[in-house]
Amino acid sequence: MSQLGHVSAVNMSRQSSAAGSLLSSQSAWRDGRCFVSGQKNALSFGGSDSMGDKLKFPVANSAGMRSRKDTSHLKVVCVDYPRPDIDNTVNFLEAAYLSSSFRTAPRPKKPLEVVIAGAGLAGLSTAKYLADAGHKPILLEARDVLGGKVAAWKDDDGDWYETGLHIFFGAYPNIQNLFGELGINDRLQWKEHSMIFAMPNKPGEFSRFDFPEVLPAPLNGILAILKNNEMLTWPEKVKFAIGLLPAILGGQSFVEAQDGITVKDWMRKQGVPERVTTEVFIAMSKALNFINPDELSMQCILIALNRFLQEKHGSKMAFLDGNPPERLCMPIVDHIKSLGGEVRLNSRIQRIELNEDGSVRCFVLSNGTVIKADAYVFATPVDILKLLLPENWKEISYFKKLDKLVGVPVINVHIWFDRKLKNTYDHLLFSRSPLLSVYADMSVTCKEYYSPNQSMLELVFAPAEEWISRSDSDIIDATMKELAKLFPDEIAADQSKAKILKYHVVKTPRSVYKTVPGTEPCRPLQRSPVKGFYLAGDYTKQKYLASMEGAVLSGKLCAQAIVQVICHCYDTFMSHLYNDCSYISFAV
Repeated sequence: MSQLGHVSAVNMSRQSSAAGSLLSSQSAWRDGRCFVSGQKNALSFGGSDSMGDKLKFPVANSAGMRSRKDTSHLKVVCVDYPRPDIDNTVNFLEAAYLSSSFRTAPRPKKPLEVVIAGAGLAGLSTAKYLADAGHKPILLEARDVLGGKVAAWKDDDGDWYETGLHIFFGAYPNIQNLFGELGINDRLQWKEHSMIFAMPNKPGEFSRFDFPEVLPAPLNGILAILKNNEMLTWPEKVKFAIGLLPAILGGQSFVEAQDGITVKDWMRKQGVPERVTTEVFIAMSKALNFINPDELSMQCILIALNRFLQEKHGSKMAFLDGNPPERLCMPIVDHIKSLGGEVRLNSRIQRIELNEDGSVRCFVLSNGTVIKADAYVFATPVDILKLLLPENWKEISYFKKLDKLVGVPVINVHIWFDRKLKNTYDHLLFSRSPLLSVYADMSVTCKEYYSPNQSMLELVFAPAEEWISRSDSDIIDATMKELAKLFPDEIAADQSKAKILKYHVVKTPRSVYKTVPGTEPCRPLQRSPVKGFYLAGDYTKQKYLASMEGAVLSGKLCAQAIVQVICHCYDTFMSHLYNDCSYISFAV
C-alpha cells in the first residue's frame, strides 16, 4: 500500500550527525512540505473551557506546555498532494458559470439591502454572491463566532476545537470554485486518493480502497473495490454490483425514486448480502448523515456513490489547513465587506414581524434592535427557523412541510494524548465502531494543529441520539473503550498506556437535517411564497443533500432567486413603461 504523503516521525538520536544537522527548533511549511524537529516528552496542558467545564489531567513527570527540553530529537516530514485536476469537469464548469452570473449581472442603480440570518456556510455564500451581484447583504449571526456547523473555538491553551470533522471532496464543485474565487486554494491539504477503513475483527489493522490515478472514472473506483479483498468476498462484490445495476441504468430519476426506502431495506430488496451493509454501508451512512442504514434514505447513498464514482477525483479528500472560522469564513467576510456588505456577530433574531399582507416588516433582535431591508433570508438550521416562524405562516404548505425536517444529534470529540500515536495515517479514517463514525489525527493531517510529539484525535461520535444528554466524562469513557480497539498497542480504556492530557466534547443537539425516507418532498425551494422572504441551508432544495457543498450551493441558489426576481421585475417594468407607461411595484 502506498504510504506517500504520510507523516513520519523518526527518532533522530540514532541517525548520523549529518542527518542531525538538518534539524531545527522551528517548523516551516514550504513547497507543500513541513520540516519539523523537536524533542519527545510527556506534556501537560493548562485547564481549558469545554462547553463551560475546566478539564485538566495530571501527567507524571510532565513539563511545561509544549516544552521540548532534555529529550531525543524527532524529525517529521509532511507532504501534501497536488490539487487534483477538477477545473474542467462538467460539474465544476457549471458551478463556475453560476458564480460568474453574479459578477456579470447588470449593476443595480440602487443596490438592494438584504438581511440574512445565520453566518454559516449557507448564509456566507448567500451574502457573498449577492455582494458579487452589486447588492448590499447585511449578515446577522447570533453567536460570537462565524461558521455555523463549521464553527470552532480556541481554548485557554491556544488549541482549537471544532463543531465537526470537515472534509472537502473533489466532488464539491461549488466549494472548490469558492476557494478559487477567494484565492485560497492553497489552504486545502489534499490527501492520497484512498478510503481507509478500520478492521473490527483485526484490531489495529486497516483495509484500503486505493483509486489509481491512471484510470478515468468509474474505472478507478471499480478497480479500487475489486482490489480490496479484505472487506468483501468476490461473490459479495458480484451480488452488490448486480444490485446496483438498476441505479446505474436508471439514472437520476431512479435515484430520486429511492427516497422512500432505507439503505438496509433497499439492499435486502436488491438481493445484496447483509454483510455488504455491515462491512461498508454502516460506516458510509454514519459518515454521510450520522445515522445507521436502517434509518438513512437510500437516495442519500446513491447520490454519494454517483458523485464519487462518476467523477475521477470525486472521492479525493482534503483537510482545511487550520480552523474554519479564520481560514475559510473570514476570507468570505472580507470579500463581502470589500463590496459594501456588513457582517454582525452577537445579533440574535428574537422574532419576525409582519405587515398586514403577511410579508416581512422587519427582524427584531434580542437586544431590541429593529432591522428593516428590501429582502430577508433565513440561513439558519431548519429547527431554528421553525421556532421563529410567525403564526400566520405555519399553515402555509411550504412551511408546514418543514415539520418533517428535523436536525440529527451529533457529537464531536477531541482528545489530546501525551504521546504521538503510531497506528494512524495522514488521512480520514472510518472507524467502523458502533459508537464512532470517522476520525483523524489532526496533529498530522492539519498544518495549524500540527504537533511533533503529541496526537490530537478528532472523532465524530455517531449515532448520538442516546448520548447527547450524557455527561462529557461518560462520552470520553465510551470513546476510550472504542479507541482501545483501534490502537490496541497504544491506548487502553483505563489510560494505563497513552494518557489523556485534555479533551473537548462539542454537542450539537440538532445538526444537519436527518435524511430519512420521505423527507425529499419536504425540502423547500429557496424562494418562499411570502413576498421578499427566502431560505438558504443544506436542507433546502439542491442536489448535494446535507453537506457543506449543499450549504454553499443553497446560498448561491438563494442569491440567484433574489437577483432573478429583481431582473424580472425590472424587465417587466421597462416593458410596461415602453408599451403603455403603466407602473408596477418591485416585489422582491
